[in-house]
Amino acid sequence: MPIAALIIIGAAAGFLATRLMRLDTNVVTTIGIGIIGAIIGGVILRFVAAVFGMLGGFVGAVLGAVLLIWLWQTYWRR
Repeated sequence: MPIAALIIIGAAAGFLATRLMRLDTNVVTTIGIGIIGAIIGGVILRFVAAVFGMLGGFVGAVLGAVLLIWLWQTYWRR
């Protein structure tokens, strides 16, 4: 995935994931969560992305970002 697309999709996915998880973060953290979530979701849901195209990639990015937020809140934020 090109870098520009990764940043744009990551920003959108991070925004949506932080709102779904009710997490108040700054812009850089939100984009970072979205990009890392996009990578996680891309690995986990590669088959879904191939079958459903761009929508599957976005869903995978959001799910990956939500998973990352959950892991962060559960194990690292104390």
